[in-house]
Amino acid sequence: MSLADTLKNLSDDHFGRWKNREALAETMIPMIGRLYRERNVVVVIYGRSLVNRSVIQILKHHRRVRMIAGDLSAVDTYPLLQGLLELDLGPCRVDLGKLAIMYRQEKEDLTPVAFLRRELADVLGKAKSAKPQDVVLYGFGRIGRILARLIIEKAGGGEGLRLRAVVVRKTTEGDLQKRASLLRRDSIHGPFEGTIAIDEEQNAIIANGNYIKIIYASNPEDVDYTEYGIHDAILIDNTGKLKDRPGLSRHLRPGIARVMLTAPAKGDVKNIVSGVNDHEVTADEQIISAASCTTNAITPVLKVMNDRFGLIAGHVETVHSYTNDQNLIDNYHKSDRRGRSAVLNMVITETGAAKAVAKALPELAGKLTGNSIRVPTPDVSMAILNLTLPQAVSRDEVNEFMRQVALSSRYQRQIDYTNSTEVASTDFVGSRAAGVFDAQATIVNGQHVTLYIWYDNEMGYSAQVVRIVERWAGIDYPTFPPEIGDIV
Repeated sequence: MSLADTLKNLSDDHFGRWKNREALAETMIPMIGRLYRERNVVVVIYGRSLVNRSVIQILKHHRRVRMIAGDLSAVDTYPLLQGLLELDLGPCRVDLGKLAIMYRQEKEDLTPVAFLRRELADVLGKAKSAKPQDVVLYGFGRIGRILARLIIEKAGGGEGLRLRAVVVRKTTEGDLQKRASLLRRDSIHGPFEGTIAIDEEQNAIIANGNYIKIIYASNPEDVDYTEYGIHDAILIDNTGKLKDRPGLSRHLRPGIARVMLTAPAKGDVKNIVSGVNDHEVTADEQIISAASCTTNAITPVLKVMNDRFGLIAGHVETVHSYTNDQNLIDNYHKSDRRGRSAVLNMVITETGAAKAVAKALPELAGKLTGNSIRVPTPDVSMAILNLTLPQAVSRDEVNEFMRQVALSSRYQRQIDYTNSTEVASTDFVGSRAAGVFDAQATIVNGQHVTLYIWYDNEMGYSAQVVRIVERWAGIDYPTFPPEIGDIV
């Protein structure tokens, strides 16, 4: 056989396998949707949700596993997905990727359904227990609109979070149309996945069937939410104007039971980082903060590094995309340096992230310093952690530890992992992890370790906020196979 014939046969073979996997992924989409809508079962591949994903996205999630756990394709996961549909499952997250790897290694001669019955015994036959949780967004800027997208996306069978209203100040005539347009189109995160319509008579936006009342008010005291049929809601304040308990308590109006701030809080308000100290939040807690995007990106990494190696001291330098509080061109600004053009300058500014970490991890109090540089990119930031450990370590030891954390630990949704020499900031637009550990950038010199953490300071942070709200509302379902604890 000639070289040309050999290459053609190889090409045909690879293309045939691709088309087969593509067809399987296409068949999987309605199956995944049915499990989600009818039973509140979220199907994931090594922590990444397959709900509302395209054929290519599903295949890419499978492909990603090759770099962290071995070869995995839709050929492996499809029989197990079929098996899930035959089971009477209660609400849960099912990691199809991990189950497929386990099933491949299974020594007993079990069918996919028999294997799943054994592994998912704890949620078989359990009725849906959660009730819808009303959510109100106070403010509809960058974070507010991304939160709206995420909550709408996760509406599922109607037993999770339910976005009922958005409170804003009225700007000009046509305000409703402008709000809907900004939700529909986003220069960074792309178009809204679904349909958006407006009800001008009732002043509402209808997004994928979710009826969202737009309430115009200048102050928290101006609104009685029960007038709109809203009861016991969680209000998420995205404005950052009110940061302490007395200020945030102003939101505790009729219809609002709890308040979350999407910024670092002052005073005695708890700063909560999902995956780290969210277990401290009780149902009767009325006011909490989700800290900042940077705090969320670095705290999980600092937590696992301290648990495994111990930390003597550290400095956090963030390279942060510009934000809406900076000027496009040089103009007056109350803060030092931020008045200089955001799109033309790197701007040194302060960050409270290092101090905020201590609120979530008291064991690190007094051990961290921090600063920030704003750079001319609209989204995705980086945290550089310069850490001093009690003992010398190797680069491979640190990287392998972080790989295992991202792969198997209970921080799987907070810490992602990349080992590519080619990645740049735009590759992380849309990442829903709190931070992505860049193994290729790790520097180790004895006891001194430098770690690089990418994070989408909009989407990744918003995903963390939603995780806290879900847990606060009792909508945090078990994951199978169970996420193991700390890896130390």
